Amino acid sequence: MAVSSSPTDFIVASCKTTRYPPLCVQSLSGYADEIQQSDHQLAQTALKVSLAKANSTSAYVAKMAKVRGIKPREYQAVRDCINTMADSVDRLNQSMNELGHMGQAVGQDFMWHMSNVQTWTSAALTDENTCLDCFAGRQMDGNMKNSIRRGIVDVAQVTSNALALVNRFAERHQSAGPAKNP
Repeated sequence: MAVSSSPTDFIVASCKTTRYPPLCVQSLSGYADEIQQSDHQLAQTALKVSLAKANSTSAYVAKMAKVRGIKPREYQAVRDCINTMADSVDRLNQSMNELGHMGQAVGQDFMWHMSNVQTWTSAALTDENTCLDCFAGRQMDGNMKNSIRRGIVDVAQVTSNALALVNRFAERHQSAGPAKNP
């Protein structure tokens, strides 16, 4: 792949490998100066964006547990979602920390760290989808369900994109070597 002419072009080209390219470009283009043309920085920034969205959505879901007049079934679904979103936030934090501390890891060391990042990011996505499952079924119709689902879907899509960019970084690092991909 030829070197892109600008950091924004790099982001656009990289986002084509994700499930939600327009969302990817929209959520990362504001960080173009920080990302430049670094696969490592792109993956790190995508995780940072995912973590920020997971944190804000988690806080929103927690507020929903305190809504007056909430039905017992809704309350339980919200409580379950709060727990799974807390797990998602923890796993995204782990992923960011691991990716941030990889430095110039190479070979098996690189792959071990990368495997941790991929596993935790994938687990965060699973947690987000589990939260969505809490609101499945007809008993959970209404504004609360729709509002929470919108937020969780947004987080899950951003996390899916982050995982794709983490995987892209791993693949490109392996094929190009660490000297070309700091």
